[in-house]
Amino acid sequence: MQENSFLYYITTVLRLALYPFTLIYGALVWLRNRLYDIKFFNSISFSLPVITVGNLSTGGTGKTPHVEYLIDLLQYQYQVATMSRGYKRFTKGFILADEKANALRIGDEPMQYFIKYPEAVVCVAEERLTGIPALLQRRPDIDVILLDDAYQHRSVKAGLNMLITDFARPFYEDHILPFGNLRESRGAYKRADVIIVSKSPLNLTEHQAKEITQHIKPLPHQNVFFTGIQYDTPFNFITKESVNLAGTHAILVCGIARPEPLITYLKQGVTDVHTLTYKDHHYFVTTDIEEIKAAYNNWDVPDKVIVTTEKDAARLQLHHEALAEWGVTIVVIPIKVVVLLNKGEHLNAIIHKYVHDTIVENNDGFTGQVEYVEYI
Repeated sequence: MQENSFLYYITTVLRLALYPFTLIYGALVWLRNRLYDIKFFNSISFSLPVITVGNLSTGGTGKTPHVEYLIDLLQYQYQVATMSRGYKRFTKGFILADEKANALRIGDEPMQYFIKYPEAVVCVAEERLTGIPALLQRRPDIDVILLDDAYQHRSVKAGLNMLITDFARPFYEDHILPFGNLRESRGAYKRADVIIVSKSPLNLTEHQAKEITQHIKPLPHQNVFFTGIQYDTPFNFITKESVNLAGTHAILVCGIARPEPLITYLKQGVTDVHTLTYKDHHYFVTTDIEEIKAAYNNWDVPDKVIVTTEKDAARLQLHHEALAEWGVTIVVIPIKVVVLLNKGEHLNAIIHKYVHDTIVENNDGFTGQVEYVEYI
């Protein structure tokens, strides 16, 4: 108890010491946003649907599965493209993913999209303002662009802004960097069209949702939704075949921000879990692969498997040949977003209506038929 009290005291002192820097950073961010608001800086719009998926915090809200939700929703009616900055990639500038793509070239999350959605167009660019024209020059058939983690990129005026906030760490309880984890002030939520409270418990009640919505204080035009994470069918990293993990001993290899929910999920179905954790977005090198092999070989139990996440699998793909030669079962556990409280059709209708109406407005003679439900 004394140790915890001491750590809490030190943390509090450090946070207070950083507060002056928060004021300076917050003032600079406010000025930048204000200059966009008064049209001193221009925001460029494009003549096709552009949807932004982003957050106010520095990360960990679950943007990636929400981008995948949009791809799943739209890819059978439209040619969908995703554009990310390619966090921690080893390259610069605009890159359109092709047969040479790997996590080093485009980043692990874009690589995950590229592997999972072969019909979608995946690209990366630090500057979306120049990246979008570069994309459309190479792929003029694109119908809709999904901007991953671009809520602060105000040089591009997206037609639909989706703001993601974590159920456990909502933006209205946070503070601006470095005192807290927000990239800009709480009031920036007002730019959103759709606000999604992610990683909500699957048994969320209407009462809980109402309380959180009241804290968010949505504007009249804003819709608030709650989503949860479900783990999908595990599959073999090498063969892509489905795998049943029941009764196995799992060595979890993961470099994600919060592995605790996955560990809890695994413990419900496997005999035991041994965990090897790495930093978020960690690029596995040869010594890491040897460490994984040693952990596997030294664990004297039957029915052993290696388990990892889709994002980690995108980086492990760099060692695909070595892992295939190893000959052990490596299992990938995918995740998917579930819209809670029976609001999935409402969210889908908003997205479909925006995409449909934008295409009709900007393309005379468009005859595509899109079904959506009108909500009042």
